[in-house]
Parts: sequence; structure tokens; C-alpha cells
Amino acid sequence: MDRQPGLSVRLKLTLSYTGFLMLAGALMLIAGWLFLTRVKHVGLIFLPDYRLSVARDFAPMAAITMLFLLVFGLGGGWFLAGRMLSPLNRITHATRMATNRSLSHRIHLPGRKDEFRELADAFDTMLVRLEAHVAEQRRFAANASHELRTPLAISKSLLDVARTDPDHDTGELIDRLHAVNTRAIDLTEALLLLSLAEQRSFARELIDLSLVAEEATEALLPLAEKHDIALETSGDIAPTTGSPALLLQMTTNLVHNAIVHNLPGHGNVRVHTSVRPDTVVLTVENTGEQLTPQLVSTLTEPFQRGTERIHTDHAGVGLGLAIVKTITQAHDGTLTLAPRSAGGIRITVALPAMSPYADR
Repeated sequence: MDRQPGLSVRLKLTLSYTGFLMLAGALMLIAGWLFLTRVKHVGLIFLPDYRLSVARDFAPMAAITMLFLLVFGLGGGWFLAGRMLSPLNRITHATRMATNRSLSHRIHLPGRKDEFRELADAFDTMLVRLEAHVAEQRRFAANASHELRTPLAISKSLLDVARTDPDHDTGELIDRLHAVNTRAIDLTEALLLLSLAEQRSFARELIDLSLVAEEATEALLPLAEKHDIALETSGDIAPTTGSPALLLQMTTNLVHNAIVHNLPGHGNVRVHTSVRPDTVVLTVENTGEQLTPQLVSTLTEPFQRGTERIHTDHAGVGLGLAIVKTITQAHDGTLTLAPRSAGGIRITVALPAMSPYADR
């Protein structure tokens, strides 16, 4: 936004300090003049030309005093304004560096807590979060580019083979191209869903999280039965607010991951909902291999995968838990991952509780 140049804040403060000092000096001189000419002093002898004499002596002294106050006010005001605005100059410098994409710079304003230091600390906190967000976005963009490039490269290779070998089995080629294109479509849809959740561009409705859990488990029950996974759902009514589609996607991703990241046979998946004083909780835990806390802490990163899956026909696109994390944050909730001592993982989603009669 273009603006016309104006006076600096330091100059404005200097003129304000000087103006106040001049006004105070003028009032003091006026009071002195009134005191000398209007008040009758006991024991003083007033000559006929007393008032004229006082005026002749007082005027030069008043002029010298006002000139001194002007010079002193300008010099002292300029110095004091500079001292007062020095923290603001550091904040401005940090802002310009951040504008030039140097997000690693911090203000680290010293001294006790005041308005400037609160502003500097808030700006430092914003820079920390912004730097982490930018780094995450760059890493995500690189991973997404790599993941999208892979199916395209495979499709190109398959088409090149078909072009150079006319006798190649077209049925097999079509099947492989179909699988590759399906993976690319799934990845694109997952990226769009992730973007939708990050923007929080959805309407909120009153939702029972236990019903969402039941719907997700019913949809994935055939997959669990196909691979001999026992799927159990239990819990209490858990009212919250949010997007039914996004919360269903979140729950489906959790249950799907719990099924595909499981023991080769006779594994278990348990889905449970509960209510706490201020939150409703969805817990999904499964059996599986032993996981380290270090590995578990990385599973919500895009395109991160944990243990080997029990099958390859539902390989996913590596965004399942990343989408769960984003949807949880978009609903002002918290996501917790913890390895189970017996193997597998326990994932807990806590969302703000809502009275079931809130909209009645």
C-alpha cells in the first residue's frame, strides 16, 4: 500500500516532549509573573514604578528561559524518544528480515517485561511457528512431487514397453496402468482433502463420534474379515461439533491403518469412544510389531510409513495419519500416538465436547 511520506515517530515524540515542556515552562513563568505583580507581600515596600521595573527585568529572563527549554526539550526529547523506540527498531529489523525470507532471525529483546518485550516475544514465537510451518510445507511439497512423479514415470515406462513390443500382453498392461492411475488418483484426492482440512473451510454440525466410529468400522469390516483381523467397537455417546465428512474420513483412516498395519493373521483392532469433562475421546489401538517411540513420533509426517503391511493391495499413499493430524487440528483437537508394550500402537483423538442439547 503506497503512502505519502510523513514525520517519523521519533520526531513526533520529540516535538510532543518539547511542546509539553514549553507549555509547562510558560505556565511556570506566568505563575511567577502573577506572583511578583499581583500578590501583596507583607513587609515589602512597593515603589510607584515597581510593576514597570519588574516587567523590564522579567521579560529577558523569561525569553532566555523559554529558549533554554526549547533547546533542552528538543535535545532531551530526541534522546529519550530514541531510547524508547530502540526495541521497536529491532522488531522492525526482524520484520524486514522475515519479509526477505530469513525466518531464522530472532529478536531476543532483553530486559524486564513490558509492552515492547511482549510484542517482541510474540513476534519471536510467530517466527518459530512460521519457520517450522514453511519447513514442513517444503518437505511436504518435495515428498508430494516425488510421490506423484513415481506413478507417472511407471506409466511412461509401461507405455514405452508397449510401443516397442507390439506383441506384449495388452491385458496385463491395462491392469498395471489401471493400478498405477488409481494410486495417482488416490494420492491427488488425499492431497485435496488435506488442503481442505488445513483451510478449515467446512461447516460445523453436532456429531456423535461413537456413530462415526460405528460407520467407519462397518465399512471396513469386510477388509478386516478378509485378512483375519478381529474388529471391536465399543464406548459411550460422544457428542462434538465438526464436519461429518472429515471426521468420518479421520476415523476411517485410523481404522484402516490399524487393519493394514497388523499381524499377518489373528490380529486385533479395538475402537473405543469415551467422554471426559471437556473432551470426547476416540481411541484406536491394534496389535502388531514392536514400535519405538522415535518411529511413532514420525508417523504423522506426510508419506511416512511404519511397519510392513499384511498385504499389498491396500498400500495407501502415505497420507493417512497426516490427514488424521490435520483434521484433528482443524477441529481444535489433539492427536496422541503411543506404542503398546505388547506390540502395535494406540492412537487417541481428543475433541472438544459438546452438549447433545446444544442446538435444541
